[in-house]
Amino acid sequence: MKDLSQKTQENVEYMIEEIKTKLRMATGAAMLASAFNVDQYDDIFDVYDIVMSKERLSISEVEALAMELGKLRSK
Repeated sequence: MKDLSQKTQENVEYMIEEIKTKLRMATGAAMLASAFNVDQYDDIFDVYDIVMSKERLSISEVEALAMELGKLRSK
């Protein structure tokens, strides 16, 4: 288990990759981990926590989480 207590870009990228894997995102290429900034660490961690705590996610949950990640992506 990775130590996510440190707010680093490396941890941001790790969480994004784990979220993409869990959500089986077909658009994973569009969701580059490097496009996320450590400034949104707490919000990304919240999404990560939700995704990892559930065994299964409904289609609407996946869509909502993908939309939230889109909002957090650096412009």
